[in-house]
Amino acid sequence: MRIAIPFLLFLLLAATPLDAQQPGSDAVQALRLTQDQSEAVRLDGLLSEAFWESAPVITDLRQQEPEEGAPATEATEIRLVLDHATLYVGILARDREPDRIVGRILQRDRVMEVEHDGLEFAGDDAIAILFDPFHDSRNAFVFATNPNGAEFDALITDEGAEVNVDWRAVWEVAATRGPDGWSAEFAIPFRTLRYPEEGEGEPWGFNVSRTIRRKNEMVLWQSWSRDNEGFPRVSRAGHLTGMDGLPEPGLNVEVKPFALGGIRQELTEDGATPVDREADFGLDLKSEIRPGLVLDLTLNTDFAQVEVDDEQVNLTRFSLFYPEKRDFFLENSGVFEMGADGGFGPPPYRLFFSRKIGIGDDGPIPILGGARLTGRVAGQTVGLMNVVTGESGDEPRTNYSVARVKRDIGENNFLGWMVTDRRDKRTSNTVVAVDGSFWVRPTLNMKGFFTRSFTSELGGEGNTYAAAVEYETDFIGASLSHLTIDPDAQADLGFILRTDIRKTDAEVRFSPRPGRWGIRVVDVRLEGSHISATDGRMQDWEAGTFFGIDSESGEFIGAKIGMGETRLDDAFELADSIPIDEGLYDAAEARLIINTSGHRALVGEFHGSWEKFYGGDHWRAETSLAASPSPQISMEVAHEWNRVELPNGDFTANITSLRLGYAFSTKLTTNGLIQYNSLNRDFSANLRLNFIHRPGSDLFIVLTERRGVEEELWDLSNRGLVAKVTYLVRF
Repeated sequence: MRIAIPFLLFLLLAATPLDAQQPGSDAVQALRLTQDQSEAVRLDGLLSEAFWESAPVITDLRQQEPEEGAPATEATEIRLVLDHATLYVGILARDREPDRIVGRILQRDRVMEVEHDGLEFAGDDAIAILFDPFHDSRNAFVFATNPNGAEFDALITDEGAEVNVDWRAVWEVAATRGPDGWSAEFAIPFRTLRYPEEGEGEPWGFNVSRTIRRKNEMVLWQSWSRDNEGFPRVSRAGHLTGMDGLPEPGLNVEVKPFALGGIRQELTEDGATPVDREADFGLDLKSEIRPGLVLDLTLNTDFAQVEVDDEQVNLTRFSLFYPEKRDFFLENSGVFEMGADGGFGPPPYRLFFSRKIGIGDDGPIPILGGARLTGRVAGQTVGLMNVVTGESGDEPRTNYSVARVKRDIGENNFLGWMVTDRRDKRTSNTVVAVDGSFWVRPTLNMKGFFTRSFTSELGGEGNTYAAAVEYETDFIGASLSHLTIDPDAQADLGFILRTDIRKTDAEVRFSPRPGRWGIRVVDVRLEGSHISATDGRMQDWEAGTFFGIDSESGEFIGAKIGMGETRLDDAFELADSIPIDEGLYDAAEARLIINTSGHRALVGEFHGSWEKFYGGDHWRAETSLAASPSPQISMEVAHEWNRVELPNGDFTANITSLRLGYAFSTKLTTNGLIQYNSLNRDFSANLRLNFIHRPGSDLFIVLTERRGVEEELWDLSNRGLVAKVTYLVRF
């Protein structure tokens, strides 16, 4: 930690105030429609109604890429109007070469995606709009579409620290192409946009972002600076006025019952696969009990429609980390976020990990019911959750509780606290925590947290604490973080990769822009990590450098080399087959990454690496090829090859997957995922049909099958066919 003081001094001296100056106005007013104008609205994407011409217009979008601050090369017009129930946004995305507009996506929730650097557009031309109704400069709603009218929505928490792309809102959009480019009309009910009481919610935060994909061009109305700005930086958004006199929420209750029926086969101990029929029903209820504060109730919860997990090969001595995919836990999940970031790997510590609820070692555990209260109250973000699971095998009935409060400080800082609790009739575990985040300058962020765990069993009481400082501009970036996890720290409702560590990470980045040879930016990083036990014994260290090039057309090539050491205090078995002895091992790594541009009809990725690995070698190659021959059809084939050669043995592990999708329309889609894991000799298939029969209401038909029993690959392990229908009713 001796480098910490000079490192912080460097950041404070380098951090200069950033005013994020914006040409033109940073405010726009929404036009209020008369009753006759409201009745004339046709959601066809054409902007042909007369009132669009009289609405104030935003035209001064500026480039973030490739020429920071320069006017957009293609004009964009944004207008907003509202009536007694709905907010309409009209977009005219002009293009002088309309035949070159890229639009290959038709399915919902594919227009944007979460990458390591935040929320980004996928491979199509697209428009995204952002609303911050509470004007808290932290949290926002995002809606996006492309020339095909594909729907995308998301929730931004803490200016992009957490982005929830699995939020499903009730709204509509239509888009169309024309000789001057393409246009779109958004219709967003005010019931979907939570906002404060009359007199407290004017103006709203608002921003617009557009990508012109063939040029790899990104333009925004506000927050276009590359110095730690961008679309998710809610505090840098503009202002939307004319939002007074909005309808009062009233009762504002949403009830969504579901009914389910299906058949299932599962291998029993005597080798039989009997057919079991199942039928079930349940209920989800949502109510805005006060402006901005939403109560969600779920009864007899079911997640039959959720896609299966991606197969992984575990070549470590730690647990694998799988992302959450169940919608009840995904909505507003950013409220409960606290922990340390794992970069491209699993997080070392996460206080709340929702997959600990309803998923056991032997499969799903029934969720009897749950309640969640989330939202904004008097300058605070609050979250309360309680879920009860039923008995399953050796698992008793269990209660899970989480409480979270984050208090706003200044423009975009916060102090918060959080409590998690898991208890059953045998054991209990409680963790209390405090955290905070402070922007010293617009480019300099300091954050940290402290937790203390308590358990009813012997042990399980310990501290975890972390602190980090991050400095980000376009040309240079730097970060320093430290994490300590006590030997007895325990978080039954969270995820801990390993205990008894003190982990320090440092990184410095330089990103020059040559402006020639077709290169947009060069990324050079120097990074290092040191892990010791809490008594000071060295466990792991590594140091390396990364070099990457982004081309003007969107291609990327990168390489990394590194070296280090790993100490094993205890022996273990790798992949349950090869013994690894305790001792000190040299480590080294060489990695190559090649990605083609996402706007191409055929998109390829290749990641290859070699590691000096526990006294031997680990070779790895990951390849994928994705194609969208039409907006209706999407397909991707991927293969991961691992070859491990160690003094005590060797093996080869392969994972092959095939994803297929067909969109009959934006409302009717089918998806399939087929996977094979050679290490486990496991074959699985998941086929899903989704029909949105009315806004917020779905019909799912899901077929799952898994084969691979001991050494017999094609023997059936389990199979299921389920139909589930939901129907949303709003009061």
